[in-house]
Amino acid sequence: MGLWQLFVVALMPVVKVLLITAVGVFLATERMDILGTDARKHLNSLVFYVLNPALVGSNLAKFITLKSIVMLWFMPLNILITFIAGSALGWLLIKITKAPIHLRGLILGCCAAGNLGNMPLIIIPAACEEKGNPFGDASICKMHGLAYATLSLAIGSILLWSYVYNIVRIYSSTDSDETKPDALPEGIESAREITPGPMLFLKEPSIDEGMENFELDRAVSKGKAKVPFPENIKQGFQKVLKKLNLKRLLSPSINGAIVGFIAGTIPPFRKVLIGDSAPLRVVEDSAYFVGESAITITTLILGANLLKGFRGSKVPISVIIGITAVRYIILPILGVGFIKCAVHFGAVNSDPLYKFVLLLQFALPPAINIGTMTQLFGAGEAEYSVIMLWTYALASVSVMLWSAFFMWLVK
Repeated sequence: MGLWQLFVVALMPVVKVLLITAVGVFLATERMDILGTDARKHLNSLVFYVLNPALVGSNLAKFITLKSIVMLWFMPLNILITFIAGSALGWLLIKITKAPIHLRGLILGCCAAGNLGNMPLIIIPAACEEKGNPFGDASICKMHGLAYATLSLAIGSILLWSYVYNIVRIYSSTDSDETKPDALPEGIESAREITPGPMLFLKEPSIDEGMENFELDRAVSKGKAKVPFPENIKQGFQKVLKKLNLKRLLSPSINGAIVGFIAGTIPPFRKVLIGDSAPLRVVEDSAYFVGESAITITTLILGANLLKGFRGSKVPISVIIGITAVRYIILPILGVGFIKCAVHFGAVNSDPLYKFVLLLQFALPPAINIGTMTQLFGAGEAEYSVIMLWTYALASVSVMLWSAFFMWLVK
């Protein structure tokens, strides 16, 4: 297979993404005003609560079985490595550029989380359908490719909505807190206002009052001491759960992934829900039908957000260059070295398509759903639009070049 053919195969999926994105840009223009700010917020909520969970759950149930999970055990580790390496590089980028606090969560998220859902689900089937692809028969390639892309989507969604979601949330709340000047408790502030001069000494308590306070303190300390050891453990565990906030950790997409794993990997559920002869196959078919629209709608929202990026924002050019270098130069190079080592030690099977997907996971643009997070928290939307504008504009070249190189490497 010639180099030019590899470029053509790699180019077609990227062109599909660009065409859908261009439609999103057009629908967001003032003349059309279909994907305005309010429309994007409502669509983001729809994607967050309905479409993404349906997409993750239905694809997992349809394409992933217990046997395939055992065979593809290396992919979750590979995705985890992309997040760890991206986070480390993002942290270095923050230190080097001295980025403002309100951008740090966005920088870490963009460096750590690639578009592991939409892009593989578009790129891999499209590459399989191209004549002269290095992956063999188109129908078999597409079936295996969808299984790989689905697992990539599920693992990526779990890490995105548990790890990146909380990073963006924490830095969003930190930013809003830091806008307040050295906040002091209301009581202290009011005391300062009432007593601008030196503080007056209060009347000392009498001996009887002091003895009463002493006895009260002893009673309280005795009550604390009498709390049994298991109760202390229970209280500590409840405090940890309260801080973790499981409602935020278990986002709708993660719940969808859990349901999909159960339906796909447990035989009784699979027999009832999956397959042409399954009595409740209409449930899975309906979820799959709803989930399919998530890819198109999310890509349209991306295009609408890019229009906002054309108007500019206060994002340092060094941050944009740094994120682009991390996602399109450093991470793909690290990925080639990591997968080469994994193949050498026998951790990855010889399937060229599987190796291609593992390599592609290191070379993808930032996750689109980070934009959903910024809109949910109302912080960093304009900055995200600028970062997405530049990273996705360059993705049209970068993803094509890396895809062609990866195809040549695995064929």
